[in-house]
Amino acid sequence: MAPAKRRNVSSVKTTEQSVKTAKIDLNSTVERILESRKNANDVFDIFEILQSEKEKEVVSAVNACNKLFCTLLERKELFVGNLPGEEEGLSGKYSAEEKYRMFMRHRYNSCVEMLLEHLSHELHDVKESALCCLIKFAAGEGQHPLEDLDWSEHYSFPRELIQAVVDRLLSQTTDNSLLISRFQEFLEMEDLRYYVMSSIRNHVGKVMDKNKGAVHPLYQNNVFTLMSNINMPSQESELTNFMVKQEGKHEDWKAAKLSEHKRIFERMWLGFLKYKLPSGMYKKILVILHDSILPYMSKPTLMIDFLTAAYDVGGAISLLALNGLFVLIHQHNLDYPDFYKKLYNLLEPSVFHVKYRARFFHLANVFLSSSHLPVYLVAAFAKRLARLALTAPPTALLIVLPFIYNLIRRHPSCRVLIHRPSAEDVTEPLEDPYLMDEEDPAQCCALESSLWEIKTLQKHYHPDVAKAAMLINTPLPQQEDDIDEALETTPFELMERDLKQSQIKSVPLEFETATQLLKGGGDVLGQHFCLV
Repeated sequence: MAPAKRRNVSSVKTTEQSVKTAKIDLNSTVERILESRKNANDVFDIFEILQSEKEKEVVSAVNACNKLFCTLLERKELFVGNLPGEEEGLSGKYSAEEKYRMFMRHRYNSCVEMLLEHLSHELHDVKESALCCLIKFAAGEGQHPLEDLDWSEHYSFPRELIQAVVDRLLSQTTDNSLLISRFQEFLEMEDLRYYVMSSIRNHVGKVMDKNKGAVHPLYQNNVFTLMSNINMPSQESELTNFMVKQEGKHEDWKAAKLSEHKRIFERMWLGFLKYKLPSGMYKKILVILHDSILPYMSKPTLMIDFLTAAYDVGGAISLLALNGLFVLIHQHNLDYPDFYKKLYNLLEPSVFHVKYRARFFHLANVFLSSSHLPVYLVAAFAKRLARLALTAPPTALLIVLPFIYNLIRRHPSCRVLIHRPSAEDVTEPLEDPYLMDEEDPAQCCALESSLWEIKTLQKHYHPDVAKAAMLINTPLPQQEDDIDEALETTPFELMERDLKQSQIKSVPLEFETATQLLKGGGDVLGQHFCLV
Protein backbone atom coordinates (compact mmCIF):
# COMPACT_ATOMS: atom_id res chain seq x y z
CA MET A 1 0.00 0.00 0.00
CA ALA A 2 1.69 3.17 -1.19
CA PRO A 3 0.98 6.31 0.88
CA ALA A 4 -1.13 8.90 -0.90
CA LYS A 5 0.72 11.87 -2.31
CA ARG A 6 -2.07 14.35 -1.59
CA ARG A 7 -3.83 14.73 1.72
CA ASN A 8 -7.54 15.41 1.59
CA VAL A 9 -7.78 17.22 4.91
CA SER A 10 -7.14 20.89 5.24
CA SER A 11 -4.55 21.82 7.86
CA VAL A 12 -6.08 25.28 8.41
CA LYS A 13 -8.10 25.52 11.61
CA THR A 14 -10.49 28.23 12.60
CA THR A 15 -11.56 29.12 16.13
CA GLU A 16 -14.94 27.49 15.58
CA GLN A 17 -13.30 24.27 14.39
CA SER A 18 -11.08 24.19 17.47
CA VAL A 19 -14.12 24.45 19.73
CA LYS A 20 -15.83 21.73 17.74
CA THR A 21 -12.76 19.49 18.03
CA ALA A 22 -12.78 19.72 21.80
CA LYS A 23 -16.39 18.50 21.91
CA ILE A 24 -15.92 15.45 19.66
CA ASP A 25 -16.30 12.08 21.33
CA LEU A 26 -13.92 9.92 19.30
CA ASN A 27 -15.34 6.58 20.43
CA SER A 28 -18.86 7.65 19.50
CA THR A 29 -17.62 8.95 16.16
CA VAL A 30 -15.98 5.64 15.31
CA GLU A 31 -19.11 3.75 16.29
CA ARG A 32 -21.29 5.97 14.10
CA ILE A 33 -19.04 5.48 11.08
CA LEU A 34 -19.01 1.70 11.54
CA GLU A 35 -22.78 1.52 12.13
CA SER A 36 -23.89 3.45 9.04
CA ARG A 37 -22.16 4.41 5.82
CA LYS A 38 -24.13 7.65 5.87
CA ASN A 39 -21.73 8.86 8.57
CA ALA A 40 -18.58 8.23 6.51
CA ASN A 41 -17.74 11.94 6.37
CA ASP A 42 -17.32 11.95 10.16
CA VAL A 43 -13.88 10.47 9.54
CA PHE A 44 -12.69 14.03 8.79
CA ASP A 45 -13.46 14.97 12.40
CA ILE A 46 -11.04 12.28 13.55
CA PHE A 47 -8.39 13.49 11.10
CA GLU A 48 -8.81 17.02 12.42
CA ILE A 49 -7.94 15.88 15.93
CA LEU A 50 -5.12 13.75 14.52
CA GLN A 51 -3.45 17.01 13.48
CA SER A 52 -3.96 18.68 16.87
CA GLU A 53 -1.08 20.24 18.79
CA LYS A 54 -2.11 18.57 22.06
CA GLU A 55 -0.43 15.26 22.81
CA LYS A 56 -3.41 13.54 24.47
CA GLU A 57 -5.76 14.49 21.65
CA VAL A 58 -3.39 13.16 18.98
CA VAL A 59 -2.86 9.87 20.83
CA SER A 60 -6.63 9.46 21.24
CA ALA A 61 -7.13 10.14 17.52
CA VAL A 62 -4.48 7.57 16.62
CA ASN A 63 -6.28 4.97 18.72
CA ALA A 64 -9.56 5.90 17.04
CA CYS A 65 -7.99 5.46 13.59
CA ASN A 66 -6.59 2.14 14.70
CA LYS A 67 -10.02 0.86 15.71
CA LEU A 68 -11.80 2.29 12.66
CA PHE A 69 -9.54 1.12 9.84
CA CYS A 70 -8.62 -2.25 11.37
CA THR A 71 -12.35 -2.97 11.54
CA LEU A 72 -12.83 -1.82 7.93
CA LEU A 73 -9.95 -4.04 6.82
CA GLU A 74 -11.47 -6.99 8.63
CA ARG A 75 -14.88 -6.31 7.06
CA LYS A 76 -13.21 -5.92 3.63
CA GLU A 77 -14.85 -2.53 3.16
CA LEU A 78 -11.76 -0.90 1.63
CA PHE A 79 -11.27 -0.84 -2.15
CA VAL A 80 -8.93 -3.60 -3.37
CA GLY A 81 -6.69 -3.13 -6.39
CA ASN A 82 -5.44 -0.15 -8.39
CA LEU A 83 -7.20 2.77 -6.68
CA PRO A 84 -8.71 5.38 -9.06
CA GLY A 85 -8.38 9.08 -8.25
CA GLU A 86 -10.98 10.85 -6.15
CA GLU A 87 -12.58 12.64 -9.11
CA GLU A 88 -12.61 9.53 -11.27
CA GLY A 89 -14.20 7.56 -8.42
CA LEU A 90 -17.17 9.93 -8.35
CA SER A 91 -18.10 9.15 -11.98
CA GLY A 92 -21.25 7.26 -12.71
CA LYS A 93 -19.60 4.09 -14.00
CA TYR A 94 -19.04 2.85 -10.42
CA SER A 95 -21.73 1.54 -8.11
CA ALA A 96 -22.53 3.11 -4.73
CA GLU A 97 -20.78 0.20 -3.01
CA GLU A 98 -17.62 0.73 -5.04
CA LYS A 99 -17.70 4.48 -4.48
CA TYR A 100 -17.90 3.96 -0.71
CA ARG A 101 -14.98 1.54 -0.74
CA MET A 102 -12.91 3.97 -2.83
CA PHE A 103 -13.76 6.83 -0.49
CA MET A 104 -12.70 4.90 2.61
CA ARG A 105 -9.59 3.60 0.87
CA HIS A 106 -8.54 7.19 0.13
CA ARG A 107 -9.18 8.06 3.77
CA TYR A 108 -7.10 5.09 4.85
CA ASN A 109 -4.21 6.22 2.63
CA SER A 110 -4.45 9.72 4.11
CA CYS A 111 -4.41 8.27 7.62
CA VAL A 112 -1.30 6.20 6.85
CA GLU A 113 0.43 9.29 5.45
CA MET A 114 -0.31 11.31 8.61
CA LEU A 115 0.83 8.49 10.87
CA LEU A 116 4.10 8.20 8.94
CA GLU A 117 4.61 11.94 9.48
CA HIS A 118 3.92 11.46 13.19
CA LEU A 119 6.93 9.09 13.35
CA SER A 120 8.98 12.30 13.16
CA HIS A 121 6.88 14.10 15.81
CA GLU A 122 8.72 15.91 18.61
CA LEU A 123 6.77 14.03 21.31
CA HIS A 124 7.77 10.41 21.90
CA ASP A 125 4.31 9.22 22.98
CA VAL A 126 2.86 10.42 19.68
CA LYS A 127 5.61 8.67 17.72
CA GLU A 128 5.15 5.45 19.68
CA SER A 129 1.36 5.35 19.27
CA ALA A 130 1.70 6.08 15.53
CA LEU A 131 4.24 3.27 15.16
CA CYS A 132 2.04 0.74 16.94
CA CYS A 133 -0.96 1.76 14.83
CA LEU A 134 1.01 1.35 11.58
CA ILE A 135 2.09 -2.16 12.60
CA LYS A 136 -1.56 -3.00 13.31
CA PHE A 137 -2.42 -1.73 9.82
CA ALA A 138 0.36 -3.89 8.37
CA ALA A 139 -1.03 -6.96 10.13
CA GLY A 140 -4.52 -6.11 8.84
CA GLU A 141 -3.25 -5.66 5.27
CA GLY A 142 -1.44 -8.98 5.53
CA GLN A 143 -4.61 -10.82 6.40
CA HIS A 144 -6.81 -8.77 4.02
CA PRO A 145 -4.60 -7.58 1.13
CA LEU A 146 -5.42 -4.33 -0.65
CA GLU A 147 -3.72 -5.36 -3.89
CA ASP A 148 -5.64 -7.26 -6.55
CA LEU A 149 -3.38 -10.26 -7.16
CA ASP A 150 -3.88 -13.97 -7.58
CA TRP A 151 -3.26 -14.91 -3.94
CA SER A 152 -3.22 -18.62 -4.78
CA GLU A 153 0.24 -18.05 -6.30
CA HIS A 154 1.54 -15.03 -4.37
CA TYR A 155 2.30 -14.32 -0.74
CA SER A 156 0.43 -11.51 0.95
CA PHE A 157 2.61 -9.15 2.93
CA PRO A 158 2.45 -5.32 3.09
CA ARG A 159 6.02 -4.73 1.88
CA GLU A 160 5.42 -1.12 0.83
CA LEU A 161 3.98 -0.11 4.19
CA ILE A 162 6.89 -1.75 6.07
CA GLN A 163 9.38 -0.07 3.72
CA ALA A 164 7.72 3.30 4.45
CA VAL A 165 7.98 2.70 8.22
CA VAL A 166 11.65 1.71 7.96
CA ASP A 167 12.38 4.79 5.84
CA ARG A 168 10.99 7.00 8.61
CA LEU A 169 12.85 5.16 11.37
CA LEU A 170 16.14 5.59 9.50
CA SER A 171 16.02 9.37 9.68
CA GLN A 172 18.98 11.45 8.51
CA THR A 173 18.17 14.35 10.83
CA THR A 174 16.75 12.82 14.05
CA ASP A 175 18.13 10.31 16.52
CA ASN A 176 15.46 7.59 16.62
CA SER A 177 17.21 5.23 19.06
CA LEU A 178 14.35 5.33 21.57
CA LEU A 179 11.67 4.68 18.95
CA ILE A 180 13.73 1.88 17.38
CA SER A 181 14.03 0.20 20.78
CA ARG A 182 10.22 0.16 20.89
CA PHE A 183 10.14 -1.27 17.37
CA GLN A 184 12.34 -4.17 18.53
CA GLU A 185 9.29 -5.83 20.09
CA PHE A 186 7.75 -6.25 16.63
CA LEU A 187 10.97 -7.70 15.19
CA GLU A 188 10.26 -10.89 17.12
CA MET A 189 7.78 -11.75 14.34
CA GLU A 190 9.64 -13.79 11.74
CA ASP A 191 8.08 -12.41 8.56
CA LEU A 192 8.22 -8.80 9.74
CA ARG A 193 11.90 -9.20 10.65
CA TYR A 194 12.63 -10.71 7.23
CA TYR A 195 11.07 -7.82 5.30
CA VAL A 196 12.53 -5.21 7.64
CA MET A 197 16.03 -6.53 6.87
CA SER A 198 15.28 -6.31 3.16
CA SER A 199 13.95 -2.76 3.61
CA ILE A 200 17.06 -1.69 5.54
CA ARG A 201 19.30 -2.96 2.76
CA ASN A 202 17.33 -1.10 0.10
CA HIS A 203 17.24 2.14 2.09
CA VAL A 204 20.95 2.14 2.96
CA GLY A 205 21.88 1.56 -0.68
CA LYS A 206 19.74 4.46 -1.89
CA VAL A 207 20.81 6.94 0.79
CA MET A 208 24.53 6.18 0.74
CA ASP A 209 24.74 6.12 -3.06
CA LYS A 210 22.92 9.45 -3.19
CA ASN A 211 25.44 10.90 -0.71
CA LYS A 212 28.35 9.24 -2.57
CA GLY A 213 29.29 7.11 0.43
CA ALA A 214 30.06 10.08 2.69
CA VAL A 215 29.98 9.59 6.46
CA HIS A 216 26.62 10.54 8.03
CA PRO A 217 27.00 9.69 11.75
CA LEU A 218 23.38 10.34 12.75
CA TYR A 219 21.91 8.30 9.90
CA GLN A 220 24.43 5.48 10.28
CA ASN A 221 23.79 5.38 14.01
CA ASN A 222 20.06 4.90 13.35
CA VAL A 223 20.84 2.11 10.89
CA PHE A 224 23.19 0.38 13.31
CA THR A 225 20.70 0.70 16.18
CA LEU A 226 17.97 -0.93 14.10
CA MET A 227 20.20 -3.71 12.75
CA SER A 228 21.75 -4.52 16.12
CA ASN A 229 18.26 -4.90 17.60
CA ILE A 230 17.55 -7.80 15.25
CA ASN A 231 17.73 -11.12 17.10
CA MET A 232 18.21 -13.91 14.60
CA PRO A 233 16.89 -17.45 15.18
CA SER A 234 19.49 -20.21 15.36
CA GLN A 235 17.29 -23.15 14.28
CA GLU A 236 14.55 -23.65 11.71
CA SER A 237 12.19 -24.92 14.40
CA GLU A 238 12.29 -21.49 16.09
CA LEU A 239 10.45 -19.89 13.15
CA THR A 240 6.97 -20.06 14.62
CA ASN A 241 5.83 -16.48 15.35
CA PHE A 242 4.43 -14.93 12.16
CA MET A 243 2.42 -11.74 11.75
CA VAL A 244 0.77 -13.00 8.55
CA LYS A 245 -0.29 -16.62 8.15
CA GLN A 246 0.13 -17.90 4.59
CA GLU A 247 -2.06 -20.98 5.10
CA GLY A 248 -1.10 -23.87 2.80
CA LYS A 249 1.75 -21.99 1.10
CA HIS A 250 3.54 -21.29 4.36
CA GLU A 251 6.29 -23.93 3.95
CA ASP A 252 7.41 -22.52 0.59
CA TRP A 253 7.56 -18.92 1.81
CA LYS A 254 11.06 -17.39 1.95
CA ALA A 255 10.26 -15.66 5.23
CA ALA A 256 9.65 -19.11 6.76
CA LYS A 257 13.10 -20.49 5.85
CA LEU A 258 16.15 -20.00 8.08
CA SER A 259 18.52 -20.11 5.09
CA GLU A 260 16.71 -17.13 3.53
CA HIS A 261 16.85 -15.24 6.82
CA LYS A 262 20.61 -15.76 6.95
CA ARG A 263 21.01 -14.73 3.34
CA ILE A 264 19.16 -11.43 3.72
CA PHE A 265 20.81 -10.83 7.12
CA GLU A 266 24.22 -11.24 5.47
CA ARG A 267 23.37 -8.95 2.55
CA MET A 268 22.03 -6.32 4.96
CA TRP A 269 25.24 -6.16 7.01
CA LEU A 270 27.58 -6.35 4.02
CA GLY A 271 25.61 -3.58 2.32
CA PHE A 272 26.08 -1.40 5.40
CA LEU A 273 29.74 -2.21 6.05
CA LYS A 274 30.95 -1.53 2.51
CA TYR A 275 30.61 2.21 3.11
CA LYS A 276 32.93 4.37 5.19
CA LEU A 277 31.90 4.47 8.86
CA PRO A 278 32.68 6.78 11.80
CA SER A 279 35.50 5.46 13.99
CA GLY A 280 33.15 5.01 16.94
CA MET A 281 30.86 2.89 14.76
CA TYR A 282 33.72 0.49 14.00
CA LYS A 283 34.11 -0.20 17.71
CA LYS A 284 30.37 -0.79 18.24
CA ILE A 285 30.25 -3.27 15.35
CA LEU A 286 33.41 -5.14 16.31
CA VAL A 287 32.18 -5.57 19.90
CA ILE A 288 29.11 -7.54 18.75
CA LEU A 289 30.57 -9.07 15.57
CA HIS A 290 31.63 -12.48 16.90
CA ASP A 291 28.43 -13.00 18.94
CA SER A 292 25.61 -11.37 17.02
CA ILE A 293 26.70 -11.21 13.37
CA LEU A 294 29.12 -13.95 12.25
CA PRO A 295 27.13 -16.94 13.63
CA TYR A 296 24.05 -15.94 11.60
CA MET A 297 25.70 -15.31 8.25
CA SER A 298 25.44 -17.92 5.50
CA LYS A 299 29.07 -17.21 4.48
CA PRO A 300 30.98 -15.63 7.40
CA THR A 301 34.21 -15.58 5.38
CA LEU A 302 32.77 -12.66 3.39
CA MET A 303 33.64 -10.51 6.42
CA ILE A 304 37.38 -11.05 5.97
CA ASP A 305 37.89 -7.80 4.02
CA PHE A 306 36.15 -5.75 6.71
CA LEU A 307 38.05 -7.45 9.54
CA THR A 308 41.49 -7.18 7.93
CA ALA A 309 40.86 -3.51 7.16
CA ALA A 310 39.81 -2.93 10.77
CA TYR A 311 42.85 -4.90 12.01
CA ASP A 312 45.15 -2.58 10.04
CA VAL A 313 43.63 0.59 11.55
CA GLY A 314 45.55 0.20 14.81
CA GLY A 315 44.72 1.01 18.42
CA ALA A 316 41.52 -0.20 20.05
CA ILE A 317 39.92 -1.03 16.69
CA SER A 318 42.68 -3.54 15.96
CA LEU A 319 42.23 -5.10 19.39
CA LEU A 320 38.51 -5.56 18.79
CA ALA A 321 39.05 -7.04 15.31
CA LEU A 322 41.02 -9.90 16.89
CA ASN A 323 37.90 -11.70 18.05
CA GLY A 324 36.29 -11.84 14.63
CA LEU A 325 39.51 -12.93 12.94
CA PHE A 326 40.00 -15.66 15.52
CA VAL A 327 36.50 -17.03 14.78
CA LEU A 328 37.21 -17.09 11.05
CA ILE A 329 40.62 -18.73 11.52
CA HIS A 330 39.53 -21.49 13.88
CA GLN A 331 35.96 -22.17 12.76
CA HIS A 332 36.09 -21.40 9.04
CA ASN A 333 39.70 -22.35 8.14
CA LEU A 334 40.76 -18.85 7.19
CA ASP A 335 44.43 -18.66 6.18
CA TYR A 336 45.96 -15.56 7.76
CA PRO A 337 49.76 -16.07 7.82
CA ASP A 338 50.69 -12.71 9.41
CA PHE A 339 48.24 -13.04 12.29
CA TYR A 340 50.80 -13.57 15.07
CA LYS A 341 53.14 -10.98 13.61
CA LYS A 342 50.39 -8.35 13.75
CA LEU A 343 49.34 -9.52 17.21
CA TYR A 344 52.95 -9.09 18.36
CA ASN A 345 53.01 -5.52 17.04
CA LEU A 346 49.83 -4.67 18.96
CA LEU A 347 51.82 -5.02 22.19
CA GLU A 348 52.53 -1.37 22.88
CA PRO A 349 52.46 0.70 26.11
CA SER A 350 48.96 1.94 25.23
CA VAL A 351 47.56 -1.60 25.44
CA PHE A 352 47.58 -1.32 29.25
CA HIS A 353 45.39 1.77 29.24
CA VAL A 354 42.71 1.11 26.60
CA LYS A 355 39.11 0.35 27.49
CA TYR A 356 39.29 -3.13 25.96
CA ARG A 357 42.43 -4.26 27.80
CA ALA A 358 40.71 -7.20 29.50
CA ARG A 359 39.30 -8.50 26.20
CA PHE A 360 42.69 -8.22 24.50
CA PHE A 361 44.59 -10.21 27.12
CA HIS A 362 41.83 -12.82 27.28
CA LEU A 363 42.07 -13.33 23.52
CA ALA A 364 45.87 -13.23 23.50
CA ASN A 365 45.85 -15.94 26.17
CA VAL A 366 43.64 -18.06 23.91
CA PHE A 367 45.78 -17.42 20.81
CA LEU A 368 48.97 -18.43 22.63
CA SER A 369 47.48 -21.47 24.36
CA SER A 370 48.57 -23.98 21.71
CA SER A 371 51.62 -26.07 22.58
CA HIS A 372 52.50 -26.34 18.86
CA LEU A 373 53.58 -22.73 18.50
CA PRO A 374 57.32 -22.27 17.72
CA VAL A 375 59.51 -21.50 20.72
CA TYR A 376 60.92 -18.30 19.21
CA LEU A 377 57.40 -16.89 18.86
CA VAL A 378 56.41 -17.59 22.46
CA ALA A 379 59.74 -16.23 23.70
CA ALA A 380 59.20 -13.04 21.70
CA PHE A 381 55.79 -12.44 23.32
CA ALA A 382 57.16 -13.15 26.82
CA LYS A 383 60.12 -10.85 26.35
CA ARG A 384 58.10 -7.99 24.83
CA LEU A 385 55.58 -8.16 27.67
CA ALA A 386 58.41 -8.16 30.21
CA ARG A 387 59.95 -5.07 28.62
CA LEU A 388 56.59 -3.25 28.57
CA ALA A 389 56.07 -4.23 32.22
CA LEU A 390 58.82 -1.80 33.30
CA THR A 391 56.48 1.14 32.71
CA ALA A 392 53.08 -0.52 33.21
CA PRO A 393 50.67 0.35 36.08
CA PRO A 394 50.25 -2.14 38.95
CA THR A 395 46.85 -3.39 37.75
CA ALA A 396 48.40 -4.32 34.39
CA LEU A 397 51.43 -5.95 36.03
CA LEU A 398 49.18 -8.28 38.01
CA ILE A 399 47.97 -9.53 34.61
CA VAL A 400 51.28 -9.50 32.72
CA LEU A 401 53.39 -11.46 35.23
CA PRO A 402 51.03 -14.48 35.50
CA PHE A 403 50.60 -14.27 31.71
CA ILE A 404 54.37 -14.63 31.20
CA TYR A 405 54.56 -17.48 33.72
CA ASN A 406 51.80 -19.35 31.87
CA LEU A 407 53.71 -19.01 28.59
CA ILE A 408 56.79 -20.50 30.21
CA ARG A 409 54.77 -23.37 31.71
CA ARG A 410 53.30 -24.27 28.32
CA HIS A 411 56.67 -24.12 26.59
CA PRO A 412 59.45 -25.47 28.85
CA SER A 413 62.06 -24.53 26.23
CA CYS A 414 61.47 -20.92 27.21
CA ARG A 415 62.85 -21.55 30.73
CA VAL A 416 66.24 -20.52 29.37
CA LEU A 417 64.93 -16.95 29.63
CA ILE A 418 64.82 -17.33 33.42
CA HIS A 419 68.25 -18.85 33.97
CA ARG A 420 70.98 -18.52 31.35
CA PRO A 421 74.16 -20.48 32.34
CA SER A 422 76.43 -18.54 29.98
CA ALA A 423 75.90 -15.40 32.07
CA GLU A 424 76.60 -16.96 35.49
CA ASP A 425 80.20 -15.88 36.00
CA VAL A 426 79.97 -12.51 34.28
CA THR A 427 80.65 -9.65 36.71
CA GLU A 428 79.90 -6.77 34.34
CA PRO A 429 76.40 -6.13 32.97
CA LEU A 430 75.84 -7.47 29.47
CA GLU A 431 74.05 -5.73 26.62
CA ASP A 432 70.57 -7.16 26.01
CA PRO A 433 70.47 -8.69 22.50
CA TYR A 434 66.68 -8.32 22.32
CA LEU A 435 65.54 -5.86 19.61
CA MET A 436 62.47 -4.03 20.91
CA ASP A 437 61.90 -2.11 17.66
CA GLU A 438 61.96 -5.21 15.45
CA GLU A 439 58.45 -5.90 14.06
CA ASP A 440 59.13 -9.53 13.13
CA PRO A 441 59.10 -11.80 16.22
CA ALA A 442 61.37 -14.23 14.38
CA GLN A 443 64.12 -11.58 14.10
CA CYS A 444 63.93 -9.93 17.53
CA CYS A 445 66.49 -12.28 19.20
CA ALA A 446 64.25 -12.93 22.21
CA LEU A 447 65.65 -16.45 22.83
CA GLU A 448 69.17 -15.01 23.19
CA SER A 449 67.99 -12.65 25.94
CA SER A 450 66.64 -13.15 29.48
CA LEU A 451 63.75 -11.90 31.62
CA TRP A 452 65.88 -9.54 33.70
CA GLU A 453 62.94 -7.10 33.72
CA ILE A 454 61.04 -9.36 36.13
CA LYS A 455 64.07 -9.36 38.46
CA THR A 456 63.88 -5.57 38.40
CA LEU A 457 60.17 -5.64 39.32
CA GLN A 458 61.04 -7.45 42.57
CA LYS A 459 61.89 -3.97 43.90
CA HIS A 460 58.54 -2.52 42.78
CA TYR A 461 56.82 -0.08 45.15
CA HIS A 462 53.58 -2.09 45.16
CA PRO A 463 53.89 -5.14 47.44
CA ASP A 464 51.57 -7.33 45.33
CA VAL A 465 53.68 -6.72 42.22
CA ALA A 466 56.93 -7.37 44.08
CA LYS A 467 55.49 -10.59 45.51
CA ALA A 468 54.37 -11.76 42.06
CA ALA A 469 57.82 -10.98 40.60
CA MET A 470 59.53 -13.00 43.36
CA LEU A 471 57.86 -16.18 42.11
CA ILE A 472 60.37 -16.38 39.29
CA ASN A 473 63.10 -17.18 41.85
CA THR A 474 61.44 -20.51 42.64
CA PRO A 475 60.50 -23.43 40.36
CA LEU A 476 57.15 -22.64 38.72
CA PRO A 477 54.42 -25.17 39.54
CA GLN A 478 52.75 -27.05 36.67
CA GLN A 479 49.32 -25.56 37.39
CA GLU A 480 48.70 -22.43 35.31
CA ASP A 481 47.62 -19.19 36.96
CA ASP A 482 44.03 -18.08 36.37
CA ILE A 483 44.24 -14.53 35.03
CA ASP A 484 40.49 -14.03 34.49
CA GLU A 485 39.97 -12.47 37.92
CA ALA A 486 42.82 -10.02 37.46
CA LEU A 487 41.59 -8.92 34.02
CA GLU A 488 38.77 -6.80 35.42
CA THR A 489 40.66 -5.35 38.41
CA THR A 490 40.64 -1.55 38.43
CA PRO A 491 43.06 0.80 40.25
CA PHE A 492 40.21 1.81 42.59
CA GLU A 493 39.56 -1.82 43.56
CA LEU A 494 43.27 -2.39 44.11
CA MET A 495 43.48 0.65 46.40
CA GLU A 496 40.35 -0.39 48.30
CA ARG A 497 41.84 -3.83 48.88
CA ASP A 498 45.09 -2.33 50.21
CA LEU A 499 43.22 -0.01 52.56
CA LYS A 500 41.16 -2.85 53.99
CA GLN A 501 44.29 -4.88 54.67
CA SER A 502 45.90 -2.01 56.59
CA GLN A 503 42.84 -1.65 58.83
CA ILE A 504 43.03 -5.28 59.94
CA LYS A 505 46.41 -4.83 61.55
CA SER A 506 46.35 -3.87 65.26
CA VAL A 507 49.03 -2.36 67.52
CA PRO A 508 50.51 -5.02 69.90
CA LEU A 509 50.02 -4.20 73.59
CA GLU A 510 51.69 -5.56 76.80
CA PHE A 511 49.82 -8.56 78.19
CA GLU A 512 49.84 -7.33 81.85
CA THR A 513 48.95 -3.68 82.34
CA ALA A 514 51.05 -1.62 84.80
CA THR A 515 49.12 -0.66 87.99
CA GLN A 516 51.83 0.49 90.51
CA LEU A 517 53.96 2.61 88.22
CA LEU A 518 52.70 6.00 89.52
CA LYS A 519 51.80 4.93 93.09
CA GLY A 520 54.40 5.40 95.90
CA GLY A 521 56.69 7.13 93.52
CA GLY A 522 58.18 9.29 96.28
CA ASP A 523 59.55 6.31 98.26
CA VAL A 524 61.12 4.83 95.20
CA LEU A 525 62.78 8.10 94.31
CA GLY A 526 63.96 8.57 97.94
CA GLN A 527 65.51 5.11 97.98
CA HIS A 528 67.22 5.91 94.72
CA PHE A 529 68.78 9.11 96.08
CA CYS A 530 69.91 7.33 99.29
CA LEU A 531 71.72 4.75 97.28
CA VAL A 532 73.46 7.43 95.38
